Amino acid sequence: MIPDTSTRLRYYSLYLVAFANGAGLITITTLLPTYIDLLEPSGIAIGLFISGLTGAQAIAVIPLGWAGDRFDKRTILLATLLACIGAYALFPFVETSTGFIAVRFLQGLSVVGVSLLSLALIGELSSGDERANMIGKFNSWKLAAGTLGTLGAGALYDIYGFTVIFLILVTLFFAATLGTWRYIEPDGSNVSFAFDKLAVNRRILTMTSFRAQYALAVTFMRNWVPIFVGVSAAQGGLGFAAIIVGIVIATERFTNMLFQPFTGRLSDVYGRSIFIVIGGASYGLIAILVPFAPIIGSSLGLSGTYPIVGSVSASLIVVIALNALLGVADAFREPASMALFADEGVEQGGVASSFGIRSLVWRPGNVIAPMIGGIVMTQIGMSWVFFLAGFFALSGVIMFVGLLSYTQGRNALSTW
Repeated sequence: MIPDTSTRLRYYSLYLVAFANGAGLITITTLLPTYIDLLEPSGIAIGLFISGLTGAQAIAVIPLGWAGDRFDKRTILLATLLACIGAYALFPFVETSTGFIAVRFLQGLSVVGVSLLSLALIGELSSGDERANMIGKFNSWKLAAGTLGTLGAGALYDIYGFTVIFLILVTLFFAATLGTWRYIEPDGSNVSFAFDKLAVNRRILTMTSFRAQYALAVTFMRNWVPIFVGVSAAQGGLGFAAIIVGIVIATERFTNMLFQPFTGRLSDVYGRSIFIVIGGASYGLIAILVPFAPIIGSSLGLSGTYPIVGSVSASLIVVIALNALLGVADAFREPASMALFADEGVEQGGVASSFGIRSLVWRPGNVIAPMIGGIVMTQIGMSWVFFLAGFFALSGVIMFVGLLSYTQGRNALSTW
């Protein structure tokens, strides 16, 4: 079914919101080492540079999820977009560690609202037989911004400094705000509190059994692939230059962006659960292969010399290929998973709350995985971080399939 012009404009305005939000997040992540060099924070302050964002997101999820279902999603999305404009407008004026932490906290409060409410609106706007496809397209815009931001933020800073970068971000968010105000209609929500119903929803409980473990796997991989690629061989890494690290990171985002609309469309046709299993299991198996990249490269007799880059380890092409495959694997899992939460939220009348639960379940693994990974890397070896990532992805899939079979029957993978 081809949507009418007004519906397409609503989708496009939300895609722009996703792009702006993704660009903002990846820009600060890319510039974080620059801020650390300039502000010279203490060790505790460096931790707060990161946890200021995640802490604010954890605090804001439940109240914003409740407000999105109880009141008008459009109004709350507009408010959080304006808060994003304020946060990114303040970043160029930060001169102290305390100031950076405060603005980072504001960024966390605003971006979680933007993400939560825009996803909820996508979930409500799309019908059940196209929901994963539309969510996949939405995620692709966010990932496109992440790809461009990873490659471009550092280069723009070297040429123009902070001001131009944040002027671009403020302009993007201003355009997204105008699009939301012009094309998104008030939804007239009036749900008192949907978290309590959704928290005991059988399908969501089944999904959280997988998601809680998978969060550890993804956090390990997204943090330790760059570390593995960039640190010296003496520390267990490959010792590639920073530009190679950026290329490797961008590759995963690019393939994820490219495949999500397609895999989302397939999961609309063939069911959500089978794509979660395929994506999760593939992610775990690929994660286990990453530390063997040098061995794989040598055994395949790959060249160690490439245009522009010059002479590098033969494992380069293997690392890029494996990270690209991680993006493909996650593209199978993510739109199907998000569509399932949207399905249950729409049915229960609390789609914002449903995505809020999805976000909350991710937080514990997102917080503890870096600490576990740091200990494992220094005490046992970096390879074991990847083995742990593979273990948690595969154990999450096994538990998901087991619970799904128990609650839905033997044919659950083909019917759910």
